[in-house]
Amino acid sequence: MSHVTYKIVEHDGGWAYAVDGSLSETFPSHDAALAAARRAAGEQRVSGDTHGIVYEDAQGMVHEELSDGADRPRTEVEG
Repeated sequence: MSHVTYKIVEHDGGWAYAVDGSLSETFPSHDAALAAARRAAGEQRVSGDTHGIVYEDAQGMVHEELSDGADRPRTEVEG
């Protein structure tokens, strides 16, 4: 199981949350960014449907995999 950390950071005159180098939109307050990060982290833990995935790699080989909808990451919010 993977692990995802949402970090609250100052950004563009306000606050945002960062995940793996990507930033959310800017929020006017730390509390607003924290609430949004908690909401996003909670949504990411919700199980979904299991789907088949078909893709072609750089060598032109076609791969078929099954994405288990119950395989959700552990999440946490810092800041």
